[in-house]
Amino acid sequence: MQVITELKTRGVQDIFIACVDGLKGFPEAIEAIYPQTQIQLCIVDPVRHSLFYVSHKDRKEVATDLKSIYQALTLDEADYQLGKFAEKWNSAYPMVVRSWQANWARIIPMFSFAPEIRKAIYTTNTIESLNMTLRKIIKNRALFSSDEAVFKILY
Repeated sequence: MQVITELKTRGVQDIFIACVDGLKGFPEAIEAIYPQTQIQLCIVDPVRHSLFYVSHKDRKEVATDLKSIYQALTLDEADYQLGKFAEKWNSAYPMVVRSWQANWARIIPMFSFAPEIRKAIYTTNTIESLNMTLRKIIKNRALFSSDEAVFKILY
């Protein structure tokens, strides 16, 4: 809550959409301060979570079926694909099906955007990848003569 409150204090008036990972309470904190914000759950996290519970022999097929859900062109198609997924996999992996159904409201906001925009908002992995790269670059250098030296290495 403190991070979101600080954004508000620093002058952020509104957040249109926020892509979040599985951090407990973070979506609720955003909604408390910015009630109009759409919360999009990072798709990579529920997929990883789902595949953790799937046997090795079924992983490829389950992953393909999950992809048909989150890559659907419309919300109606995604709903239909989720229903097909539940029908097919509920007996073998009921926990996976329940997880997608329970998180559905946080998965579907991306369907109100064009496919080109969805690519930018459906995952936090781009930011995570950038942060990992920056940490790797900075970690190998123990000391920097100035802030400008850090920026030169990063670019």
